[in-house]
Amino acid sequence: MTEMVFGTVPVRAGEPVLPRWWRTLDKWTLGAVLALFGIGILLGLAASVPLAEKNGLPPFYYVTRQLVFGGVALACMLGFSMLSPVNVRRLGVVGFAAAFLALALLPLFGTDFGKGAVRWYSFGFGSFQPSEFLKPGFVVLVAWFFAAAQDVGGPPGKRYSLFVTLVVVGLLAAQPDFGQAALVLFIWCVIYFVAGAPTLLLVALAGLTVLGGVGAYNSSEHFARRIDGYLSTEIDPRTQIGYATNAIQEGGLLGVGVGGGTVKWQLPDAHTDFIVAVAAEEYGLILVLAIILLYAAVVAMSLYRLTNERDIFTRLAGTGLACAFGVQAFINMGVAVRLLPAKGMTLPFVSYGGSSVIASGIAIGMLLALTRRRPQGQFAEILARRGR
Repeated sequence: MTEMVFGTVPVRAGEPVLPRWWRTLDKWTLGAVLALFGIGILLGLAASVPLAEKNGLPPFYYVTRQLVFGGVALACMLGFSMLSPVNVRRLGVVGFAAAFLALALLPLFGTDFGKGAVRWYSFGFGSFQPSEFLKPGFVVLVAWFFAAAQDVGGPPGKRYSLFVTLVVVGLLAAQPDFGQAALVLFIWCVIYFVAGAPTLLLVALAGLTVLGGVGAYNSSEHFARRIDGYLSTEIDPRTQIGYATNAIQEGGLLGVGVGGGTVKWQLPDAHTDFIVAVAAEEYGLILVLAIILLYAAVVAMSLYRLTNERDIFTRLAGTGLACAFGVQAFINMGVAVRLLPAKGMTLPFVSYGGSSVIASGIAIGMLLALTRRRPQGQFAEILARRGR
């Protein structure tokens, strides 16, 4: 059978590892991620100073920490991007198992830092949020299950993946962290859709999700309070959403000027959940649009490169990682402009936070590894592998 060469790269005998890695890498995605991290440091110089002053710390304490976290994240990203899809799968499954165990033990050893949801482990010098590290591993595990289910004589991967998803969603909802639970469920639906899910089944799952939301509203005061605030026709100017909305309006097209914003002094989470409000107030709509375009570029370029991928696992895992990255950014920015209910979810690579930026680095590293141009092999070889 004639091999299709579109989207592949020729094999160069004896080519060193680093030149081959650089030649096959998605450089546009790498550049967009580096730009996002640079914007995050720029915004951190403004947004984190008030928090440092409040806590009696040096003015750029949190910026320095973010640079350290970012260095670790970029090292992880570059390291993971050099892996083969097989090694991405192996490390992803091991990482999921470790993060899942940490998530399950949160009720016993975790803390809520006074925020009403037990999501972190506190180590004194820092904290660790297992759900951030769970997501890339979850994507890889679910993609592996779906890919294995399509092999001749393969396991019932769809049922296995659904069981794992429901358990993870249950653990996250118990914290409570309904935003991360919804994101995990969305990732599973995306991977199932790409793998060939019946449309009727996805519609039924959407209906069940709505029913779950109604149940959460009736059983959780924390969840109900956020939904009521979102549905209210009036915005309390003294709430986080009120301050963020006012900051975005004040910023206009070009912003009030560097250092001229006030929302960073009013919001305790200006450097994390509402970093977009700081960007909009000081730099205006121009910077916000640039941020949106960078996230869109990462997702679009990754999905485009995956359209030429023949390996089922690589295509499913890459699609899940790209969509998870884009949807998390959409949720964070959607909350800031009151398009979505309030949800404590960071903006990848831009918001402050060690767990967030390092986990994002791992996820993007996996995505870069899966979207690298590589010889695709002949169709007969692929069919032979699936039939083993």
